Amino acid sequence: MKEEQYQFLSEFFTASKSRFNIIKALHDILPAIMMMFYPLQLAFLLYSEGFKSEIFLKATLVPLAVLIFVTILRYVINAKRPYEVYNYSPAIHKNTKGKSFPSRHTASAFIIAMTFLYVDTKIGIIMLVLATLIGITRVLSGVHFIKDVVSGALISILTGIVCFFIF
Repeated sequence: MKEEQYQFLSEFFTASKSRFNIIKALHDILPAIMMMFYPLQLAFLLYSEGFKSEIFLKATLVPLAVLIFVTILRYVINAKRPYEVYNYSPAIHKNTKGKSFPSRHTASAFIIAMTFLYVDTKIGIIMLVLATLIGITRVLSGVHFIKDVVSGALISILTGIVCFFIF
């Protein structure tokens, strides 16, 4: 997206209290929902499969590895965020400078969704939809570029395919 599009979105969401409340709720609540269900999944797997089971270990270690990798990558690349590049106020106020690429929220959401997909296809599909919505809200709220979100999603999807479904 270009500067005018980010500015338009920011003004669109901040011009109306109801629109702002919707984007704010989606921005804040969707990741919270994802982070609420993931520990429940781990607890279920721990109870049903055991601590040393392959499924539990993968469900624990693969998302952790993605989180560490994306965090390091963001630090090394230190890409500016849209509001830094275009000098506007995003719909969702954020003070973070740099560390935009790739989106850690999106990467985390997608690797958790891939973990759910590995354990239960139906729930996994629902979680993939939720992860997609998280990525979309990161762009609409003005805190990430589309490339940040897409790269975070791709890192997690590819890692999930390789770690959960190939090995």
